[in-house]
Amino acid sequence: MITTRSASACGQADFGWLQARYSFSFGHYFDPKLMGYASLRVLNQEVLAPGASFQPRTYPQVDVLNIVLQGEAEYRDSEGNHIIVNEGEAALFSTQQGVSYSEINLSKERPLTRMQLWLAACPEHENPRMQRIELPEGQTSQLLASPDGTEGSLQLRQRVWIHQVALAPGEEHLLLLHGPRAYLQSIHGSLAAFAGADQQENLGCGDGAFLQEERQIRLMAKTPTRLLVVDIPV
Repeated sequence: MITTRSASACGQADFGWLQARYSFSFGHYFDPKLMGYASLRVLNQEVLAPGASFQPRTYPQVDVLNIVLQGEAEYRDSEGNHIIVNEGEAALFSTQQGVSYSEINLSKERPLTRMQLWLAACPEHENPRMQRIELPEGQTSQLLASPDGTEGSLQLRQRVWIHQVALAPGEEHLLLLHGPRAYLQSIHGSLAAFAGADQQENLGCGDGAFLQEERQIRLMAKTPTRLLVVDIPV
């Protein structure tokens, strides 16, 4: 079963230096029915103005995945670790209790646009504090993150698989899922998602969709499309 979540129904914020869209409850946006989806706790798309920054802050027990869509970001933690992430790259932070993290848009001219996901983490797992991966163009499907870092993916502290799918108009892709839950997020473009033998849902730019009790999902692009598939079996 697929249940869509339109971009227009998401939480919105405009602070001048930051513009954001929240798929689930976050900050001032609160919906008791949308506190996340299984271990996927946060899915935001945010735009930081040139030179803007998030001051140091702590996180709950989560892995934080940032996918940079435009610009260049620098991330630092209070233990002296830092990393620079460019457009076409993603970074994963295994947040630690008592450690604070900051983010800055390094450009004084260009905005920084990125997706951010929080995933509940198993504290007994000791993963690298900061990881980075390139997202090459022209690749139909790429495994961004997984529990064991397979295929060169980022390693999560949770049984979750995150795929990026990029399709040309009319192109189709079948993705097998671990089940029973997954979440689709359109980054840009419009597409049709097919589940089972008879269900089709159409997604536009910024739309999301909850998947339940599906073992595979077939995707067909109507326009040039880029999306995430968050496979959440537990």
